[in-house]
Amino acid sequence: MRLGVALPVVTAHPASSNAWEAAAGIGEISSIAAAADALGYHHVTCSEHVAIPADVAAERGGTYWDPLATFGFLAATTSQIRLATNVLVLGYHHPLEVAKRYGTLDQVSGGRLVLGVGVGSLESEFAVLGAQFADRGARADDALAAIRSAFSTGRPTHDGPFYSYDHIVVEPHAAQRRVPVWVGGRTRRALRRAVELGDAFCPFALSPEEIAAMLADVERPAGFGVVLTTGRLDPIAAADSALRQLNRLRDAGATVVSATIASSSADHHIEQLESLKNLATQLDIEFTPPEESVT
Repeated sequence: MRLGVALPVVTAHPASSNAWEAAAGIGEISSIAAAADALGYHHVTCSEHVAIPADVAAERGGTYWDPLATFGFLAATTSQIRLATNVLVLGYHHPLEVAKRYGTLDQVSGGRLVLGVGVGSLESEFAVLGAQFADRGARADDALAAIRSAFSTGRPTHDGPFYSYDHIVVEPHAAQRRVPVWVGGRTRRALRRAVELGDAFCPFALSPEEIAAMLADVERPAGFGVVLTTGRLDPIAAADSALRQLNRLRDAGATVVSATIASSSADHHIEQLESLKNLATQLDIEFTPPEESVT
């Protein structure tokens, strides 16, 4: 199992944000990402929402840093940690836009992109953006296949029910031969989408037991990943609780975990990451040595 970090500041969600994050910015984000990089964590995450309706922001939060711009900056201040969108909403973008922009990010970062994607659930945001909501699942399937075709070559072709193109050049394309794609969701259809079109399933709003039951009913290819998230961990003050959470996720089938950290400042956040690494090594969780290449 590998352990990553849900970056603070980039998402102001009421359930997971710490008070200090409201006044923080790119300096704090960068210092925490650099510390996670040096400690050998697997990835950092950044979510996507474009325009949250005001009446929804109180529940979901209204601040979401753009992952492309954020990761473009962090690519220059880190060296090995992976940059994971968690998640990019497929319906908000043409697949060639995703392939070009995030393929460029993969080049800029030296092949460290993880593309986490989802179909989206906030109908009012779809409406604001002029995106199609009713058939978003089928559109997402086609978009994901199209993105796959364009990540691996500068001259992609695709002929699907919603997107079709040929005789075009899209350069630069991704540096990795196969960009890891994590597919988010909380339904069996989302899990099937992940198995058929992705490299890992990244569920949300499900208990570990519910996730384990879903996974037991689906045949998964070799190497298929399961990316699970923790609740707020306090590895300094509540080490036993943090260990229990990690063990519970591993027992549910996690191959990768994104950790959310309770902290009182950016410096405290980094101290928590150091303590969490020390705890995690007790569970034989893998960390990347400083000299290890990610490509």
